[in-house]
Amino acid sequence: MNRKREQVGQVFQRHGSWYVRFYESRVIDGEVKRLRVSKRLADVTTRGKNPPPQIAEQARELVSAVNRPQYRPENVVKLGDFVERVYFPRIEQHMRPSTLKGYRDIWALHLKPRCAGAWMKDVRTYHVQEWLDDIAQPGTLSKRTLQHIKCSLSAIFKLAKQQGFFVGENPVRDTAIAPTAKEPQQTHAYSLPEIRTILSVLPEPAATIFAVAAFTGLRRGEIRGMRWQDYRDGEIHVAQSVWESHVTLPKTFQSQGAVPVITAVATMLEAHRIRCGNADSGPVFAAVNGKPLSLNNVQGRVILPALRKAGLESLWHGWHAARRGLGSNLYALGVPEKTIQAILRHANVATTNSYYIKTAPADAVAAMHKLDIAVPELGNSWATEAHVINAKAAVN
Repeated sequence: MNRKREQVGQVFQRHGSWYVRFYESRVIDGEVKRLRVSKRLADVTTRGKNPPPQIAEQARELVSAVNRPQYRPENVVKLGDFVERVYFPRIEQHMRPSTLKGYRDIWALHLKPRCAGAWMKDVRTYHVQEWLDDIAQPGTLSKRTLQHIKCSLSAIFKLAKQQGFFVGENPVRDTAIAPTAKEPQQTHAYSLPEIRTILSVLPEPAATIFAVAAFTGLRRGEIRGMRWQDYRDGEIHVAQSVWESHVTLPKTFQSQGAVPVITAVATMLEAHRIRCGNADSGPVFAAVNGKPLSLNNVQGRVILPALRKAGLESLWHGWHAARRGLGSNLYALGVPEKTIQAILRHANVATTNSYYIKTAPADAVAAMHKLDIAVPELGNSWATEAHVINAKAAVN
């Protein structure tokens, strides 16, 4: 039986470093090709052309691993090839179009220019850390954005491990976000006075659209996806979401539910239905062509000009501030967090508490006023005694 001869590699010097040269099968332009490649081993610290024993041993171990590969030849690919040919085609099968666009933007803007040419199997934690540090270098991205980039890269290597394109611990795992990165900007939640002021200057149907956003907490895509047949018995039954030309199910399973409509909003919706010719089906907010109205267009062409004319443009903080506003306003009215979670249709109450309940400075002042009232009820003896002790110590 003929046994295939194993390569031993060639060790050589170049630019003050030791290298080992060998052959390896890799995918180039979609085809498996056998290439002659070189790997740097270490700095040259001895005289002469012969490598010291430790360098020779390092070269033997590396070439031995190549002779007994952990990867199928067709799985030795560059990171960019894997992302474009394997990662995106796979995740687009089960990811919302808007979320997929976010991942594609992260890849195109931040990751592809830095790591697309790296051979996936050779990537190590220090490579990833270099990429993340380089992305953070201009100092223009927030910690939250950098964390999203890191999570995106981690997801790429997770799938690579699952599909046999990478072996070993995920190299993103032990990397860190630059501690000097900017803190994310504080998000806004519309207060009830702000909502009333904005509604007072908006024409229809923009006023009704904003009222639905502010008093039902529907997401922007869910407002676009509202149909008259979904509005019944005093509730909006959230059944779909519309992003650009894509119609999908709502964001999560918990998002598919009924949202109660308060009387003021119900009155505005009924008036809007009459203006629409007493429609009983189709989009609640429709464009001239009958398709769901673009809320971006409503914002740019109607809301902002109306607020600007009234000198109130600074009040506008986007559509999602209305959803945060509902959570915060309900909380200020004494509604329990679990109930707010149900109304906003979050998967868990932690999300509601962390991102959708905003306490205004006035709330903090009122809370401390309550504490000020409560403290004497505990008894003044402790405070009085402490003051006496401190006074005596000062005199002595």
